Amino acid sequence: MKNLIYILLILPVWLYSQPNCNAYLYKGDTLQYKACIEAEKIEKLYQFQREFQETLDNSIKICPNFAYAYREKSTAYLKSGDFLTWKKLIDKAVDLDFSSNLGYRAWCRYQFFRDYIGAIKDIEKLDSLTNYNIGYSINGDYHLNIAKGICYSAINQKQKAIKIFNDQLNTKDYSAGLYDYYQLGVTYYEINDLKNALKCFEKQSEINEFADNQYYKCKIYKSQKNETEYKKHKEKALKLYAENKMLFDGYTHHFNKVYLETIKNEYKLLVTQVLRYCGFWA
Repeated sequence: MKNLIYILLILPVWLYSQPNCNAYLYKGDTLQYKACIEAEKIEKLYQFQREFQETLDNSIKICPNFAYAYREKSTAYLKSGDFLTWKKLIDKAVDLDFSSNLGYRAWCRYQFFRDYIGAIKDIEKLDSLTNYNIGYSINGDYHLNIAKGICYSAINQKQKAIKIFNDQLNTKDYSAGLYDYYQLGVTYYEINDLKNALKCFEKQSEINEFADNQYYKCKIYKSQKNETEYKKHKEKALKLYAENKMLFDGYTHHFNKVYLETIKNEYKLLVTQVLRYCGFWA
């Protein structure tokens, strides 16, 4: 928990796009327009300044139903580790404007708390309440449906996760994200469907190559006793890691992240096997 709080504290200011205040005026909602104008002042403030919270408090006094102010207030509490206050505020924002805030709350539940079931509930509720694309995670890494698939994989519902991944990847006009095929490939790997896993890892290489993806390729070739390909992909994984081409998240950790030590241990095992084969090891 202390590590999570530290990570959140060192994050840069994390605001989602400021609402268009004139849109409220156009709708004839003068209270939300005035609250929005007041909230615009936070753009020049740091989240842990007293003035930041006071400005948003003033915005809420002007219009108690201005969801944006509650959400922005919540962010500082998330970063400081006051998760109870964060939840109270973000829940209020969701109640007032679910379309703008439910996906955000779902992502926070997944990313910061690994509350997979809570994240699934939020994403599925958002999907049931809208008739449009539910959108992406706040950091842009995953479409929320891919995030939902990750959550189902995390609670060991692998087949359901695979269906969700494939449904999203086959959606008309959807372009695969930076890590989509990797997450699908790992899920196939975990149910021992190595053929489909390798296909996914190959597709991932075409879109965005990184060390973690190469690591799983080498694991598949190892299981197939293809020593040449195993060695090639293991060395490539180490090379990509040295080039800082790996799963990385400045906030927490990607699901199914492979750490350098894991790859090195695999490499040490390979060296040991070679030495034994050459007669240098008993």
